[in-house]
Formats: sequence, C-alpha cells, structure tokens
Amino acid sequence: MTDEKLSVIIADDHTLFINGLCSLLQNEPDIHIMEIAINGREVLSLLHNHTPNLLLLDINMPGLNGFEVLKQVKAIYPKIKVIMLSTYNEEHLIEKAKAGGANGYLFKNAEKNELLQVMRLVAQGQSCFPYKQPVKNTGFDDDDEFLKQFQLTKRELELLQFIKQNYTNQQMADHLHLSIYTVETHRKNIMQKLNLKNPVELTKFMLQYNL
Repeated sequence: MTDEKLSVIIADDHTLFINGLCSLLQNEPDIHIMEIAINGREVLSLLHNHTPNLLLLDINMPGLNGFEVLKQVKAIYPKIKVIMLSTYNEEHLIEKAKAGGANGYLFKNAEKNELLQVMRLVAQGQSCFPYKQPVKNTGFDDDDEFLKQFQLTKRELELLQFIKQNYTNQQMADHLHLSIYTVETHRKNIMQKLNLKNPVELTKFMLQYNL
C-alpha cells in the first residue's frame, strides 16, 4: 500500500456498531473511511461511484444479505477486498464466505488490534479466516500418543517443528501457505493447550519431549 491510505466502505445495518467501528478507525493514519452503508442495496449503489480498497461487509442485512452482496461485488469489482463481519462462529458460514470469494472473516467481538491487523493483511493480499478448533477425537492421529496426550493437531505439531528451527511467524506462514493471522492463532492455541506462559517455557517443553 506504500503511503497510500487504505480506503474502506463499512456495511452494517446496526448504527451503534457502525459508529463504534468508525470511532475505532477514524484516528488510524493509514485508513480512510470512504462511505458507510446500512443495507446490501446501498452497498452496490455506493460502488457505482466509489472504489474502496476494502469492504467490511456484515453477513446479516435487510434486502440483500452479505453473501448476496459478496457474490455481486466479486463478479463486478473483483479487485475489491472483502472482509465478512459476523457474530456467528459457525464453520459453515466461514466456509461459505471462503467459497464466495471473501478475503477474510471477522467476529464482531474482535479486539481493535485484531481488526486492524486483519484489515491490513487483507489489504496486502493475504487471506484471514478464524482457526476452528477441531472437535474432540477429530484431526488427531489415533496412533500418536503424544498428540492425544496434549490434544494437539498435526498442524500444531508441524508448527512446533518450525518453532524449534527458529522460524518467524512470517516464515511459517509463507512456508505453509497460511496467513500470519492463522499462524499466530495456532501459536496461541498451542500455548493454551500446553499451559505455557512464554517462549522460554515452550523451549523447555520441546527439549523435555525431544521434539
């Protein structure tokens, strides 16, 4: 993006939520709120005269819902990046957003730092979707007692191998074709599952179990 500001259109039918978003973003020097819309048809109308870098798009809106707007935006304005906004942490909605061409998916209770990080990563061309914790006994190798003992997934074990080799989050993201947001979420989950508080404790853990 260099020195160019990230231009944004926000679409949501809840005035308080839009006001909150605007309040969070208005003092960010690299972000420009171009327009706001309160329904799907208004989004499409605004896009006739405005071309934002990024569209923050609520899933549930009157008239045309977010998925219907997403379909039209990606067909007519494929260069516009779209982040879906939702209160629902449901896998089928996240997958539907991916299938529709969305570039990211954010929960409405996200913290400001997460919001800004996802917006900037998506603007740079990365995809940012929530990491879904697998249900119990799904995604684990039943023959691997280590994975079962600590309830780790194969992906998390893979990340531990990279961490041992002193890979940065960005290097892991590039190597595994993931967004850095996803890698950071994996790392957070690993620390929580292993009940570790800092990188030093993680290093001791890996030495103890000869990872």
